[in-house]
Amino acid sequence: MLQFKELITPVDCMVTEDSTLTEAISLMNKKKWNLLPVTDTERKLVGVFTRSSLFQMVLDERPLTTPIKQYIKEQVETLPINTPYEKIELIVKNSQVGTGVIIDEQERVVGILTKTDMVMSLLQTSQELKTVKSLKRTLETALDHAYDGIVMTDEKKNIQMISPPLLELFNLQPESVLFKPVAKVLPEFLLDNVYRSETAEVSGFLEINGIKYIVHRIPILADGKVIGAIGKIVFRQLNEVSELFKKLQKAENKASFYHQQFQKSESARFTWEHLLTVDPYMEKLKKSAAKAAKGRSTILIRGESGTGKELFAQAIHNSSARSTGKFIVVNCAAIPEDLLESEFFGYDEGAFTGARQKGKLGKFDLANGGTLFLDEIGDMSLSLQAKLLRVLQEREFYRVGGTIRIQVDVRIIAATNRNLEEMVKEGLFREDLYYRLNVISLYVPPLRDRLYDTDHLIGRFMIELNQILGTSITGIDNRAREAMLSYAWPGNVRELRNVMERAMTFAENGKIRFEDLPDYLVKQVSIKEPSLNVSLVENAELEAIKKALVQVQGNKVKAARLLGISRSGLYEKIKKYKLPT
Repeated sequence: MLQFKELITPVDCMVTEDSTLTEAISLMNKKKWNLLPVTDTERKLVGVFTRSSLFQMVLDERPLTTPIKQYIKEQVETLPINTPYEKIELIVKNSQVGTGVIIDEQERVVGILTKTDMVMSLLQTSQELKTVKSLKRTLETALDHAYDGIVMTDEKKNIQMISPPLLELFNLQPESVLFKPVAKVLPEFLLDNVYRSETAEVSGFLEINGIKYIVHRIPILADGKVIGAIGKIVFRQLNEVSELFKKLQKAENKASFYHQQFQKSESARFTWEHLLTVDPYMEKLKKSAAKAAKGRSTILIRGESGTGKELFAQAIHNSSARSTGKFIVVNCAAIPEDLLESEFFGYDEGAFTGARQKGKLGKFDLANGGTLFLDEIGDMSLSLQAKLLRVLQEREFYRVGGTIRIQVDVRIIAATNRNLEEMVKEGLFREDLYYRLNVISLYVPPLRDRLYDTDHLIGRFMIELNQILGTSITGIDNRAREAMLSYAWPGNVRELRNVMERAMTFAENGKIRFEDLPDYLVKQVSIKEPSLNVSLVENAELEAIKKALVQVQGNKVKAARLLGISRSGLYEKIKKYKLPT
């Protein structure tokens, strides 16, 4: 009889039906266990208290002193300490339970065994058995060829082992992969090829989530027969293929791509699909802006710096009847005051010292038939405001130093992060121009008011920046994610993207860690381990609410139903944790 005592996790504490929620939280936090075996005074198993039980007590608003008795799950999968190999193998293949409870000959609880422990037990205790010699050979081959990611299959082409980096890269869970046909789980790997050819081969470049990778397909041979295959996935550091990557990057012209995406030109590149959001208000705002785009009215886009006002302006232009015309940008805050008028209206020959001999066309000329985007309109001088107002009213202007009226057909989209109403009261902005610009007003909220977007954008930027930077980042650890979700983002989406680019550049081992975030961000967030059990409870409750809200895209009725609480109870908790309503 084969045993696996050395691989189980010993249970060196006692939890009974009378143990309190506080005690259960403390043990789970200390032991890092997903469940606690609950016993009687003789250490006989009564049931288990799981993390889902804990969350349910939190959602039921049970006091910390409440005994866990009513939340214990009595149906538990147990294993005797002397379980033979055949039983372990059966459990590994068929069990849907991640953790089992180990009992001794007197049916007393002595430990717990996770499914990972079970697999290790299977591998370690079966070396002498003829039926698993091919698996042992597979493991030995894997050690010789280990790299970024490994998937191993048996004679029947079913997956027998898969490494954590590969799971992370493809966002897979072990239970959805192990013992399944590789052709269904990972069809892009084409591991079936080597079963036919019996020859190792290397794939071309493949891509997932912006990360390029290659697959080494290696047959496992025994007695001249293919008894399995290894897929060796290379996507980090790529030492032996770095030259190929350099050629690929050159061919794709990464620098040009970056320039095209983020530098200003005379065309609008962004559409509604580029405005990444899962926030209900933002989705509604996009629909309103799309409707406004169909008309001819002037549009004023308001919001803090970095919220994406120009993206909205470009999307409006591209979905308007003027989409075939030019999209011209003028940053009213970036051009010196003495040059702003000539930038707008151009100038005739000899208009001033240093002027070009043949004169110069202005932004209104260039935008004729298209759209003129006036960014930072609140920084325009009063004298130029008057001239702009005339163009909007009369649809004509004079060039600097010129005497001929120039007819123009331009749609104006303006943007500002300033309070124009206050500026009008203070005499810093013309009231008549304000009303002329404010025909249709769109407000883009800051990122801190968009609960659902920060986490969404982290994932989308990760895919985008992997392509641009040539990195292979597959995730972000919990502490770094908590820090980013707790930060106020005064620079909004632009700042988030910059932080992601910085963090992905410094990240190692395929994940963004807390240490990869910039110092100024780390100093402004308070990411601490909970010192009180109540903090852990609140954290658990808050995370459960956030997850539910994101899952149903902010629908409070559906979220309350998902959490198993009343809608009024959900609103109270939203108010308690100061979540956006």
